[in-house]
Amino acid sequence: QVQLVESGGDLVQAGGSLRLSCAVSGSIFRIDAMRWFRQAPGEQRELVALINPDGNTNYADSVKDRFTISRDNAKTTTTLYLQMNSLKPEDTAVYYCNALSPAEGPRGPYLRDYWGQGTQVTVSS
Repeated sequence: QVQLVESGGDLVQAGGSLRLSCAVSGSIFRIDAMRWFRQAPGEQRELVALINPDGNTNYADSVKDRFTISRDNAKTTTTLYLQMNSLKPEDTAVYYCNALSPAEGPRGPYLRDYWGQGTQVTVSS
């Protein structure tokens, strides 16, 4: 069974920094892109950042130049990180880790989603 476990969420003052981690465990054939999403109360889940297997990254405009996504593809484990600097109250949300893995279905190949349980980030003004 594949599990994604996030950690690092906390209460921090505006202007501060946090580093989120997401550890992938269990048997997974291959991990393609990995992503961080966030969801604030009453809002839809939004994509914050993604990193492709080749290391290319993409960010939401609201976090560009403040957040950095990275991944560590060790031999037996994969860990995803999100370094968050210059935090703002509007960054307050539950942050979710997501991994995409190639799979075969009855209609052909597709990318399967795996999700973590989320970690709370609260930024006070």
